[in-house]
Amino acid sequence: MSAAKKLPKILDPELPNKKYSARESWRAFEIMAEFVEATERMKEITPAVSIFGSARTPPDHPYYKLTEEIARLLSDAGFSVISGGGPGIMEAANKGAFHGKSPSIGLNIELPHEQKGNEFQDISQNFQHFFMRKVMFVKYASAYVVMPGGFGTLDELMEALTLIQTAKTRRIPIILVHEPFWRGMLAWFRDTLIAQGMASPGDMDLIQVIDKPHEVVEAIFKHYETRGFEPSPAEQQIMQFYL
Repeated sequence: MSAAKKLPKILDPELPNKKYSARESWRAFEIMAEFVEATERMKEITPAVSIFGSARTPPDHPYYKLTEEIARLLSDAGFSVISGGGPGIMEAANKGAFHGKSPSIGLNIELPHEQKGNEFQDISQNFQHFFMRKVMFVKYASAYVVMPGGFGTLDELMEALTLIQTAKTRRIPIILVHEPFWRGMLAWFRDTLIAQGMASPGDMDLIQVIDKPHEVVEAIFKHYETRGFEPSPAEQQIMQFYL
């Protein structure tokens, strides 16, 4: 059977949907404009640490307080702190940094539920597109600190692991905080993914599990003690294909 007979009519190159095509073209310009605006606003904030975690964590929860302490220590140590800009763990990260010495940055996403910008942001950048927001989290981060969270948090974690594993971005510290929360996932990585050859044993070295706030800061400095925070020329070369 020929390729032309397999294609539905809407995909037939002889019958283009001009209205749909124009709308998609303008959308590409919207995405480009969002990227340029975010890049201009964030280009001076390095070194920075991206912190992720649940939007559903209330201020009186131990996870919230732990995140706030970590963010304050990072801010006082000279790191800008980037969060998703919303409530819960994101708010705790922004709050800790807001009261510290370095900028608190919120990358806000427009959602019908859950997301509402918190008040602890020195720099607030709004996004309509999830994938563009994810680029900014990686592009400017010298480290990822991942607190307990749900699907969104796991999405950001897996994105970073995939980019580093496939050498599409430089290697940065990926730190999971609160070992009991992550224990089951890490066991599944070892006992299923690695045991069945879906990942390499060395891939576990991409992750650190740390519970104490000051040790989080120390681990990030240790990673960079023999180099600067800026990407090397070789790292810039591989990052250009994603970032």
